[in-house]
Amino acid sequence: MKICRARFKDRVLYGALDGDRLIPIEGSIFGDFSVGGEPVPLAGVHLQPPVGPSKIVAVGLNYKDHAMERGKPLPEEPLLFIKPSTSVIGPGEAIIYPRMSRRVDYEGELAVVIKKRTSHLSALDPVEPFILGYTCFNDVTARDLQDKDKQFTRAKSFDTFAAIGPWIVTDLDPSALEIKTFLNGKLRQSSNTRNLIFSVPDLIRFISNVMTLLPGDIVTTGTPAGIGPMEPGDVVDVEIEGIGKLSNRVLRIHDQA
Repeated sequence: MKICRARFKDRVLYGALDGDRLIPIEGSIFGDFSVGGEPVPLAGVHLQPPVGPSKIVAVGLNYKDHAMERGKPLPEEPLLFIKPSTSVIGPGEAIIYPRMSRRVDYEGELAVVIKKRTSHLSALDPVEPFILGYTCFNDVTARDLQDKDKQFTRAKSFDTFAAIGPWIVTDLDPSALEIKTFLNGKLRQSSNTRNLIFSVPDLIRFISNVMTLLPGDIVTTGTPAGIGPMEPGDVVDVEIEGIGKLSNRVLRIHDQA
C-alpha cells in the first residue's frame, strides 16, 4: 500500500494511492485504520510530507563509496545525527538556499517511517512490527558549514533541509532497492541498498538502544557516492525502486514570493 498525506480543499487527509486517485483512510495510520469512502482525484490535491516526525535520526557514512569520497574511515558503529522536525518539507516544495552557506548538496536516501514506540530492541527482536513503511528522502546539507564546524548540526538543520515523500510504501523489502538521484535530469547518484554498511534492521535496533523512536519518526539510512552541489533554480529528484520519485526545486529566500 502507498499511503499519502494530502491537502484537499480545506483539510489534510490520509489516503491510499489507487492509480490516479486517493481512497480516504479512516483512523490512525499508526494503529487501526480502514480504507474506503469517496475517492479523491490525485490531480486535485497537494501532497504534504507523508508524516510529521518528532525527530529525524539520520545515519552518516553508511555506504562504503560515500565514505571513500569524503575521505573518511568506515564506521565501526552507525554514525548518528539528528535533523529537526522544522526542517521537513514535502514533494514539490522548495529547498531554500540559506544566506550563510556557499555550497548546498543533495543526498538521496531511503527513509524508514516508524510505526510504534520503539525502545531497547535486542539483536533477536524482529524490527518489522515497528516499521510502518519506507519513503524517499533528501538529506540536504550545507557542505561548507559541515566542513567548517567539524560536526553536523548547523549544516543539516536549516529549514527545508529534510525533503520527504512522495508517500509511504508499506509492503516493501528494503534490502535490495535501486536508489538514484538526478540533478536537472542528469544522473548523479546510483546505488543499491544492498550496499549499506548497516542494514535497516541493524539501524533500528541500534538506534532504539540510544533513544526511543516514536510513531511517525524518520530514520534515514545514509547516502551513496555522488553527492554534489545544487544551485538556486536546480531541480533534484530522488528515485527509489518500489517507491517512486521525490522532486524539489532549489530557491533563494528572496525567490519564495
